[in-house]
Amino acid sequence: MPAPTILLVDDNQELLTLLARLVESEGWTPVTVNRGRAAIDRLAPVKPAAAVVDVLLPDMMGYDVAHALRNAKVPFVFMTGVFKGGRAATEASAQHGASGYFEKPFDARKLMDALRALLPPPSDTPTPMPMPARAGATPPPVRRAAAAPEPDFDVEVAVESDEPVAAMELTGRVVVTEDGKGPAVLRGEAVTAGPVVPPPRPRAPVPTPRPSATPVPDLSRTEGRLEDNLPHLVTAFHLAQQTGALTLQKGKVKKTIFFDAGRPCFAISNLVTDRFGAFLVRVGKLSSAQLEQVRAEAERSRRRTGEIMVELGLLQETERLYYLAQQVKSIAYSVFAWEEGAYRLHFTDRAAQEAVRIELPPASLISRGVKKLYRPERLFRLLAPEDRLIPSTQPAYGLHEVELDRWEAELLPKVDGTRTLAELVHLAHRPAHVVYAFLYGLVALQILDRA
Repeated sequence: MPAPTILLVDDNQELLTLLARLVESEGWTPVTVNRGRAAIDRLAPVKPAAAVVDVLLPDMMGYDVAHALRNAKVPFVFMTGVFKGGRAATEASAQHGASGYFEKPFDARKLMDALRALLPPPSDTPTPMPMPARAGATPPPVRRAAAAPEPDFDVEVAVESDEPVAAMELTGRVVVTEDGKGPAVLRGEAVTAGPVVPPPRPRAPVPTPRPSATPVPDLSRTEGRLEDNLPHLVTAFHLAQQTGALTLQKGKVKKTIFFDAGRPCFAISNLVTDRFGAFLVRVGKLSSAQLEQVRAEAERSRRRTGEIMVELGLLQETERLYYLAQQVKSIAYSVFAWEEGAYRLHFTDRAAQEAVRIELPPASLISRGVKKLYRPERLFRLLAPEDRLIPSTQPAYGLHEVELDRWEAELLPKVDGTRTLAELVHLAHRPAHVVYAFLYGLVALQILDRA
């Protein structure tokens, strides 16, 4: 029996990608479209077994798609970020025939359960006993509920980057959960991780080609190109309240952000300068000589460097947790500086293996990531002086989830579509790139949109 096809309709491409991967993990076949007319046109050739439709689409209301689905006798559920409340859900069922109604952010597992209930029951035909395979015969494919994700990288294999690493300022507050206890709020001085400039590499003669011991990274396994999509990928996990991981790769450098029910909670990197000891040197907590002493003892005793630092009196236990959380934050923020690379999604709870987790609200991660790491040239590429911004009709986050400086709170009411960005910069009395970073951060959060 062929796998049932699920039609997914939403104009958020990253959320569509995430939902498609979830549908595939159930053994179903996803078909994704980002416009209502395209969804209606696909009904006849695709013949979906069920559908998920966003209520607010760029070219029409999802209700019009629902009408076509009902005529085609395709069961469906709605999802929405705007029309919320019991009355909207009741009308979706009574007037439009929806079998379910999911308000963003929603639990993706419940969405999959709702789709499963709409699909026809599996065939009652008894499973035949396996017959001995004939010589040279191709065995039938074995269908698995969900394939185990391929490992993206071994974090123990550290690499160095040929590109400089920018300095990063980190606030002096972290929320940490250790071994399932907590959460505990740890406060310390704000830290600045110093920049790293790779040493110049001497020009070497071109060697004779030979097989490399290190395989070239295979970017064809990733879900897509990174470019400026990182805020949208983080938001996709948030909207689906999905547990999993987002792996990012740029050349030989790979970093992964782990999510628990849509919230970033841990991050790892294979970059040498992101390691805990190297990070402590960058923030001035350890000297290079002390780090070498710790590394030598770690190699001799096969123990973790953090444990040895506490034993040698270089860190207190609370400091170890504090700086570990700051290290994780720095890794998560650092990828916002990437303007190229590739990404891949996973839906296993690898973060459960970590003894320490942090609380990193997605709205704060995106807003601060844009402000800290987006270069002025990048911001001026993403926004133009003549652009006008308005409040979004379908915000992914509430404004209360974003920390605003006083000047930002005073400027925001003026962002109503009547003024250009150039005029807003003049009103803010701040450098243009600072105003652009604030405003694009809200665009990335889908709190603001272009008029």
